[in-house]
Amino acid sequence: MSETKKQQPQINIELGEDVAEGVYSNMAMITHSNTEFVLDFIRLMPGVPKAKVKSRVVMTPQHAKRLLKALNENLAKYESIHGPIKDMDAGKLPMNFGGPAAQA
Repeated sequence: MSETKKQQPQINIELGEDVAEGVYSNMAMITHSNTEFVLDFIRLMPGVPKAKVKSRVVMTPQHAKRLLKALNENLAKYESIHGPIKDMDAGKLPMNFGGPAAQA
């Protein structure tokens, strides 16, 4: 008697043109309640004291855990090809992004 695997239903995912461009973010803040995780993706620009939230994603704790697993797997694949990613001290934000100050 052979066992047959249940096939996962196919899901068609549509990616609209407005979303396909993506949103650049160089900072993220994560908060949570007992039922939701909130991920705010922020764009911090050099010399500008105010950063702006460009996108917010709200998800269940189960989806947050799946996202963490997927990110860990993808980071491991990336580093196996390109080498280790240099970790930045989270307490020291690069306000000038490492370049010289702009002059007008």
